[in-house]
Amino acid sequence: MSSKKMGRPPSDNPKSDLIRVRVDQAILNKLDACTEKLNTSRSDVIRKGIEKMYDDLQK
Repeated sequence: MSSKKMGRPPSDNPKSDLIRVRVDQAILNKLDACTEKLNTSRSDVIRKGIEKMYDDLQK
């Protein structure tokens, strides 16, 4: 047998940093509506939002 560990392979871009953000109920409801519509996670919606804002600022 191989001595390699079973499981998920290491990521090329690990997401190891954690950011905590305080939001009001209205923002949380909007975030959850986005996650349902896009069928993705809160983290993914937030990452996409940051990328969109950054791209807009580069124009």
